[in-house]
Amino acid sequence: MKILICDDHKIVREGLRQILQQLEEVALIAEAGNGNEACAILKDMCIDIMLLDISLPDKNGLEVLQSVKEKWPSTNVLMLSMHPQEQYAIRALKLGASGYLTKDTASEELLLAVKKVSAGGKYISQSLAENMAIQFDQKKQRQKHELLSQREFEIMIQLANGKSLHEIGNELCISDKTVSTYRSRIMEKMELNKNTELARYCLENELI
Repeated sequence: MKILICDDHKIVREGLRQILQQLEEVALIAEAGNGNEACAILKDMCIDIMLLDISLPDKNGLEVLQSVKEKWPSTNVLMLSMHPQEQYAIRALKLGASGYLTKDTASEELLLAVKKVSAGGKYISQSLAENMAIQFDQKKQRQKHELLSQREFEIMIQLANGKSLHEIGNELCISDKTVSTYRSRIMEKMELNKNTELARYCLENELI
C-alpha cells in the first residue's frame, strides 16, 4: 500500500506517518505540504490512498479532491478536517472521497478507516453518520447553501472570509466579472443581499 499525506502542517504529517507505519501493508508514505505538491507526486507514482487536509494554503481541499478523482480515479481519498460539520463531509463524499475524518480522531479509528478504504469501502465515523442522518431528516432553512454548486460554495466561503472579487478571481484564475456573476447567483440562491449577511450566515452555520 502506497500512501500520500497532504497537509500543510509538518507536525501533523509526522504524527500521521507514525500512526500509519503501524500497518504492515504500508510500503511507502509520501508527503506533500499543499495541493500542487500532491498533484506532482501523483503524476510520478501510483498512490493507493491519499490523506487530504480540507484546508490547504494554495487550494481548497475539496477542489484538490475533485482534481485527483478526475485525473487519478483509482486513488482513494480520505479527507481530514478540523471541521466536523456534516455539510463538508457530504460535499466531499459527493465529489468522490472514500471517507471523512476529523483531526481529533483516535489513531485506532484512523487505521480502521485506512483498512476499510484500502478494501474498497467508505468510512465516516459513527457520530458523523448519525448527524448526517439527522440533517437529512430535518429540512432546515439554514441549509440553503446546499443549493449551491461546488464552485459557488467555494466562492461563498471566500466572500464570507472578506476576500474581494479581484482576490478571488486571481486565486481561481477567472475574471472579476465572472466572480461577480457567481456572487449574484449565490446571493439569489441564499436570498441575501450583502456580503456581511453572507458572512453572518456562514458563521452561524460554522462554515468558516
